[in-house]
Amino acid sequence: MNQQLAALAAMAEAAGAAIMAVRGSGDLGLVSKADDSPLTRADLAAHRLIAAALAEAFPGVPLLSEEGAGSPYAERAGWRRLFIVDPLDGTKEFVKELGEFCVCIALAEDGFPALGAVHVPVWDKTYAGGLGLGAFRREAGGPWVSIAARRPDPAGLTVLASRSHPSPETEAYLAGFAVRERITAGSALKFCLVAEGRADLYPRIGRGTREWDTAAGQAVLEGAGGSVRTLDGKRLAVNKADLYNPPFIARGLGDQ
Repeated sequence: MNQQLAALAAMAEAAGAAIMAVRGSGDLGLVSKADDSPLTRADLAAHRLIAAALAEAFPGVPLLSEEGAGSPYAERAGWRRLFIVDPLDGTKEFVKELGEFCVCIALAEDGFPALGAVHVPVWDKTYAGGLGLGAFRREAGGPWVSIAARRPDPAGLTVLASRSHPSPETEAYLAGFAVRERITAGSALKFCLVAEGRADLYPRIGRGTREWDTAAGQAVLEGAGGSVRTLDGKRLAVNKADLYNPPFIARGLGDQ
């Protein structure tokens, strides 16, 4: 496996251990951010760990993190390479004691995710990949195994939907497809389920996700042979002036 990819995966797993330590303490330190989204001690602990590890391993490469200080676009526009991090993607699921929260770390180059790692702490499962690098999964620190997106069954698609953000726009989009099965999942895990061939399609039609929610999962899915594209067919970009993503479709192989 690519050395940089392995390094990001190890950082994500270490951050996952820090998150689980907070979860086990019984003191989440839950507060609300300015946009009313939840923030916990686990988010902050994971952010500090990842920021320090990235600064040591990749000195000089800037960091865009959900829990870090924001940089104006006038500054970011000159960043050819940057890390895009969500230290705890799925804080709502974490607070509800569901298992579908993740640690997401991506390295972006020239406006797109180049490689990324997604760790699911409760499952002790890690996904890693990047366009041209392949995609991989391991459990409980075991060996890495290759994963690949699949071609859909002609009988119908397996579609992923957000647990926390149902969307009437998404329902309208799916009305044009033969859907055999729906799976509800939280956080960046949805990209990984498509990447490992357990689902075919993850449409996110409504606005709401930001780059740190998607960059690492996009890298994994693209490494597995899938794609993440806007409704006009363009590859989903990062380090944009507006950090909110436009509507996008994440898919496995084929034209579904």
